[in-house]
Amino acid sequence: MKRQEYLSWDEYFMGIALLSAKRSKDPSTQVGACIVNKDKRILSMGYNGMPRCCSDDEFPWDKNDNPLDSKYLYVCHAELNAILNCDRGNVRDCIVYTTLFPCNECAKAIIQSGIAEVVYMEDKYSDSDSVIASKKMFDTAGVKYRLYDKSNKTLELAL
Repeated sequence: MKRQEYLSWDEYFMGIALLSAKRSKDPSTQVGACIVNKDKRILSMGYNGMPRCCSDDEFPWDKNDNPLDSKYLYVCHAELNAILNCDRGNVRDCIVYTTLFPCNECAKAIIQSGIAEVVYMEDKYSDSDSVIASKKMFDTAGVKYRLYDKSNKTLELAL
């Protein structure tokens, strides 16, 4: 008899996104993303961090009133990193699993790249203009989005 307590596809791919988020050096918000094709193959992953060749020791991680001293102008978000990291270059009709609902900038990249669906774990900024704009664009462009259905399972990794 086969084992019954295996992970669903959603649990598996969101688990990969969660594990990817652990690579982020952001002290306040760690976000991970995993892009999967229709054959349930992982094409790419990403997390929020500084762009390549920009030392994360030299650029700010703070939230600050002065934009040049704040992380927001520098950090590349997990969803965009996952799109850019895809060595196949084509994520059309794929699903992106992300630990946080995408901002408007990532929503534009998701739409432009042809991703068909967004599965997200949290929507803690749902009242922000950025997320409201994201949802408006997704609705207009026909990109589906759904909240990840958290199961009662607990995943533990011994590292």
